[in-house]
Amino acid sequence: MQDGLSRVRDGYDRWAAVYDHDDNPLQALEEPLVRAALGTARGRDILDLGCGTGRHALWLARAGARVTGVDFSEPMLAIARGKPGADAVRFLVHDLRAPLPFAAASFDLVLSALVLEHVREIAPLFLEMRRVLRPAGRTVVSEMHPAMFLRGAQARFTDPESRERVQPGSVPHALSELVMAAVGAGLAITRMSEHAPDEDLAARRPRAAKYLGWPMLVVLELRG
Repeated sequence: MQDGLSRVRDGYDRWAAVYDHDDNPLQALEEPLVRAALGTARGRDILDLGCGTGRHALWLARAGARVTGVDFSEPMLAIARGKPGADAVRFLVHDLRAPLPFAAASFDLVLSALVLEHVREIAPLFLEMRRVLRPAGRTVVSEMHPAMFLRGAQARFTDPESRERVQPGSVPHALSELVMAAVGAGLAITRMSEHAPDEDLAARRPRAAKYLGWPMLVVLELRG
């Protein structure tokens, strides 16, 4: 029997082949909000935690940032490394349960995008985000809203070969848990917002239609 981490890693290893083409409404809702929250990227040192196939890391590099992306799935990183512009990003294999392999105060911005539901103990990760952040630095965290779990939603995909419905494994962190982990790490919350899909998103991503008006995403903006 697989432990929780092995299950998540195996799930994302299998998901890599179709991850960028899965018509995921949560990503469609999240991406413009995260771009706006991150702000100016040019000249910044940015750490993308759980970078996956590089969906944020690559546009940040194109925008002029010095980007480091870490993920525990080799197949996901292989997809990222094969994309145009990937040579401008430093990609590293790393398990986010372990301390980050970077010196203190190494980054101007730290991003954690749709990752925390796969990390059971999030307080140590917030402490690490704070440690590697420069004194005037910022952190942006996006996460599937815990209300989605009330609808039976969690990360899942259909394996393209076996057609099996795969759920890598998710942990429903309450909003209070996210807030307390951030505050406990010495990060100040400058903005916290909750987002639901609208008719426009449902037209572009039909899977969002059943969640119209329902909280799907939470975004935290933090300062050291």
